Amino acid sequence: QVQPVESGGGLVQAGGSVRLSCAASGRTFSSYCMGWFRQPPGKEREFVAAINLRSGSTAYADSVKGRFTISRDNTKNTVFLQVNSLKPEDTAVYYCAVGVVCMSPDEQKYRFWGQGTQVTVSS
Repeated sequence: QVQPVESGGGLVQAGGSVRLSCAASGRTFSSYCMGWFRQPPGKEREFVAAINLRSGSTAYADSVKGRFTISRDNTKNTVFLQVNSLKPEDTAVYYCAVGVVCMSPDEQKYRFWGQGTQVTVSS
């Protein structure tokens, strides 16, 4: 079993940046596929980005391409989400999860979820 733990959220001004981290346990971390999702206030959870931890291949939601970057450090069992040029509409709880299907935008294809980290963007 893998337990992801997110960190790095907080209150950020519009136009700023934030780097979220997701640390996951498990000796076979590099064989996983991980994803980031977010849930804005009053809305459904949505896919943001995914990464194949073995190959480094990535996938993004169209709405975040160019501003969000997902990366990993397999030596630290950690996945990152760099978010630049933050907008108020980026305000959400950001979750990371372990995928049973690589690179899928479907949250049903993810098994183990973290508790989430809040990102609030002030205008």
